[in-house]
Amino acid sequence: MPLSLPPIDRASDETARLQGAIAQTAGVPFYDSGHWQTAFADRSAQLADLPRITKSQLREHSPEGFLPAGLTVESLLTRGLIEEESTSGTSGASVRVVFGKTWWAEQELRALLRNPFLAECFGERTSLHRAVLTTPGCSGVSCYNRWLNLEQRTLGDSRYVNQTRIPFSLGDEKLAVMADEVAAWEPAFLDVDPVHGAWFALHCERHGRRFPSLRFILTSYEFTSVTHRAIMERVFGVPVIDLYGSSETGHLLVQTDGIMRPSPDTALLESTAMAGVGELLVTTLTNPYLPLVRYEIGDYVERVAGGYLVHGRKRDALRGADGRILTTRQVDAAFSGLRGIAHYQLRQRTDGSAHLSLLPEQVGDGLASVQATLGGRLSLLLGSPVTSESVGLLTPEDSGKFRLTVRESA
Repeated sequence: MPLSLPPIDRASDETARLQGAIAQTAGVPFYDSGHWQTAFADRSAQLADLPRITKSQLREHSPEGFLPAGLTVESLLTRGLIEEESTSGTSGASVRVVFGKTWWAEQELRALLRNPFLAECFGERTSLHRAVLTTPGCSGVSCYNRWLNLEQRTLGDSRYVNQTRIPFSLGDEKLAVMADEVAAWEPAFLDVDPVHGAWFALHCERHGRRFPSLRFILTSYEFTSVTHRAIMERVFGVPVIDLYGSSETGHLLVQTDGIMRPSPDTALLESTAMAGVGELLVTTLTNPYLPLVRYEIGDYVERVAGGYLVHGRKRDALRGADGRILTTRQVDAAFSGLRGIAHYQLRQRTDGSAHLSLLPEQVGDGLASVQATLGGRLSLLLGSPVTSESVGLLTPEDSGKFRLTVRESA
């Protein structure tokens, strides 16, 4: 039988949820060390009093060190009780993670239903037809990393459309085939990496392709720029909704009315800052094969009434001339209201100056007026000079994900 957890009591307070999270760690080798056991022994301890788990610790000890005593990955796989995958490695080296066979779909649905519009779309159903456009190497469960035919790329209610790491390298003929596959599938929504989704949307705009069955677009996998969002909303005319999480924690936040609302049944969330931007810490509640307490997920967030604003990865934050941290979200705000940009990357040099590469919607567009506007906005934000150019290609990291902001190391 698979490991199971007691039903979640929605009325329980954070203390009860914390005790449930701690109970999951019983017999788990990683938590056998003295400082964890001492912290757990204090029944008056609050969540903020407990140690943290770093990405490097998770990478070193997962998955075996987080399995309850007596269980092995091999035996669980043989019995068909778990899925195993590796994280994309966007914030560091890849990490092996495991979870129950049905857990991924269950926790995703829990998060989606926190949004009233999505709850209405799903109704009594647990799944809807989706077309997936994301980097093909991001995981073995949610996308593919080898060339597959259409039948192999259709799994349940999901059709995986993209098989190319760099969407900008796709010609119109291949994009047309992808659009045909989406149209034939009649999806209720597109599940997209925002870079891939925006580039696909531009093709559809040029060729007048629309999908009458489409009710919304779900963006995840990486930070959604205002430029990506504007393109997809303009072309498809449906809501673009952010879903935030990770392979190791599940989906944690879903966008509702501009705020990222938590999925409290899946995890306890903390920000290291009471006000302003802080690091997100995650304590998981529903995956007994990988129980995490105060895990440093590697992203900045900001607490607001009713939820959070996601600010992007810690490693992607820039620095102002006055030493302030400037998050991807804060930089991205400078692009609001501007048209003609399909994608961009702002790379900050060690001396504080930066260079902006703009990929235009229209091939060959120099974006002269946009460059002038952004040069002023970004120079003011950074307190340092910003140069810019229009480029024909921007490439992703080895993980397949793109970085909107990059700070070069000395």
